Amino acid sequence: MPEIATEQTDTFTSYPTFPIGSVGYNLMLMRGTWHDQVELFHLDGRPLQDDTVAGSGTPGPSPFDNLVYLDFDGQRLQLTNVHFRGRKPTAKTFTGQLRDNLLVFDPLGPGAYENIGVSGGVGILTFNALRLGQACDVYMEPDFIMLTAPGQRVRHTVLYRDGVATRTLTARGVRLSPTCDCRHSLDPRGDHGPVHEEPFRSSIWQHLVQSTTA
Repeated sequence: MPEIATEQTDTFTSYPTFPIGSVGYNLMLMRGTWHDQVELFHLDGRPLQDDTVAGSGTPGPSPFDNLVYLDFDGQRLQLTNVHFRGRKPTAKTFTGQLRDNLLVFDPLGPGAYENIGVSGGVGILTFNALRLGQACDVYMEPDFIMLTAPGQRVRHTVLYRDGVATRTLTARGVRLSPTCDCRHSLDPRGDHGPVHEEPFRSSIWQHLVQSTTA
């Protein structure tokens, strides 16, 4: 497996460096505070005004705006999305860590699939299930993230519920800050308090655990 090559030192913190195009390398490229403008679509590309019926994990109207805090220290990831315009203010945090040079997310809930981050080359990451199984039939949303220019990115997802694709989502983002040490002025939670919430966990896969232990 690739080894961390050197230590890169700046005025404040020492971070590891990673092989070009690796998962760790791309996470380092994507660190910071982002403003995503998000739109929903039917599978054929028609705009979708609301994804509640589609079975979204955080449903609501479209378009809307997110703040995205992506914090990565070379080992541990904390990623928080905050709706601040177009939807009810909501914050959701996901966490994970590098393991065998892949990003492995902390469990999404009892019975959930194992979610990982893999690389598609420089500036491209995909978050998706490591293995397909019953949990993926309940809910799965592959997440494709691509840096398109300095300080710009596109994030695209496809939502699957009950094993069927129901809608797509596209977020076009600009980086507001190279760090996410404090809440941005656009954050509806206010200026003070932690950037990240408790890690998100869902109960939608709970019945899979109950069925295997019954």
